[in-house]
Formats: sequence, structure tokens, C-alpha cells
Amino acid sequence: MCSSDPPVALAALGAATGTPDWLAPAEAADLPFAGLAPDQADAAARAALAGASVDVIAQSAAGRRKRLLVADMDSTIVTTETLDELAGQAGIKDRIAAITKRAMNGELDFEGALRERVGMLAGLPVEALQRTWDETELMPGARELVATMRANGARCALVSGGFTFFTGRVAALVGFHEHHSNTLLEADGRLTGHVADPILGRNAKLATLKHLAAQGGIGLDATLAVGDGANDLDMIQAAGLGVAFRAKPVVAAAARARVDHADLRALLFAQGYRAGEFAAG
Repeated sequence: MCSSDPPVALAALGAATGTPDWLAPAEAADLPFAGLAPDQADAAARAALAGASVDVIAQSAAGRRKRLLVADMDSTIVTTETLDELAGQAGIKDRIAAITKRAMNGELDFEGALRERVGMLAGLPVEALQRTWDETELMPGARELVATMRANGARCALVSGGFTFFTGRVAALVGFHEHHSNTLLEADGRLTGHVADPILGRNAKLATLKHLAAQGGIGLDATLAVGDGANDLDMIQAAGLGVAFRAKPVVAAAARARVDHADLRALLFAQGYRAGEFAAG
């Protein structure tokens, strides 16, 4: 993704740049460059585009198309934090959302914060889960991302610190091959305020990425991980293409690649797919 300014910035650092190759007219383009490491090119292009609503992902051209996608759910594949929205059914969304915000920015232990928030929902009728699902919306580009990668032979997994009630429905709707998440416990038609062990958190997300890659005989360099919260950071940093998507500050600062403005189709452009190659989903 580029404008007329990044080539000038790259050239000033001694890089040779080629003609932009538009993957989608006026929306996304590849800018070939040589003579700089990707991190140097990324920094130069971002500096040139300061203030512009344009995303930059600099990477090696070889091996761009990934064979495994591991995606977070909340605020990534769906537009909301489903636990916060579920809390809205109990009239305590603001209280729980404040904890979620701190946990997703790495200020709180994820497991402890999850148990605390779930505990606050004790006694909530299970029907609230369906009402929350009925109001949940997909992130723009989610269907195209998964459908296009599947059509090109990639394995697609949803790996969330959220709950199976939602991940199962999202996986079926979007087309993920599988989903991994946490289980809310219930009794007599109400939430107990507990979540089943073990909790799927930051370490488990990384372990799942590595397990699925090994299971498929896929090197980590051929994997794509995307998420927005601190519990996603380890898998984002381990993947061949790890993307902080509209991420919390601590994640955006530590990730090698980030998308701040575009929708999830940006992850396809980053792999060199042209808009005409996208599957509808």
C-alpha cells in the first residue's frame, strides 16, 4: 500500500524502488524495493506517510502467501468484545469493559482478568448468550480473508480467549476449519460465574499456532497470525506474518506488521493477492 511519498523516502536511504503494482485500483499496491531490510523500509514509508490513513507492511517478496491462518476473534474477526457485550445483558458493560481494556493492553494478567469478569456474570440466564450473538457483527473483510486463503489451500483456525458459544458460530459463519476457545460453565439455565480449565490465554494461543503448524508440516515462516490484544502478541511475533489489527497500543508497538486503517482484506493484499482473486466467502 503506497502513495507517491514512500519511494522518495526509500530512495533517500539508498533503496532502489520499482513501479507500483496496483493490486486494487486506488486502494492497495505493491511497491518493489531493494537495498533495505524490511524493517528499515517499513519505518521510512511510515514516516513519509505520517498522518495519512494508509497502512504499510514491508516484507520479503518470497513466501508471501501463507499456508496457515490463526486469527483472534474479538475485535478482529468480529467488531466487538463479546464478553463486554454479554455484560451489557447484565447491565454491567462499563465495569467489565474497563477490565477488558486493561487486560488487552497487557496491564492485567489475562487469566485472572477473565476469571474476574466471568465471575461478575454469575446468575445471568444463558439466553443472554444468544441475544449477544444476534447483535454480533463480522469485521469487514473477514469472509473474504478466510474464503480466499481456504481456496488457496491454507488451513484457517479461530483461536480466542473468548468463549465456545461464540467461536463455534463465528467459525461456521466465516468458514474456519476449526476453533479453539474457553467454555463458560452453566447450571440450571444460568451462568455459574466460572470458566472451564485450562484457560486459553496468551501462552495457549502461541502453543496452538505451533501445534497446528507442526501438524500440517508447515514452517512458522508460512503462517499468518492476526489479533489486537496483548494475549495475541506472542503468536503475532512468532508467525511468519504477524499482524496487529487495529490493535491496542502495546501490541501495535511490538508487532512487526500492523493494520490501523484498512479492513481484513489488507491481510490478503499483504500476501500479494489481487482484488480479482478474492473469494466471496
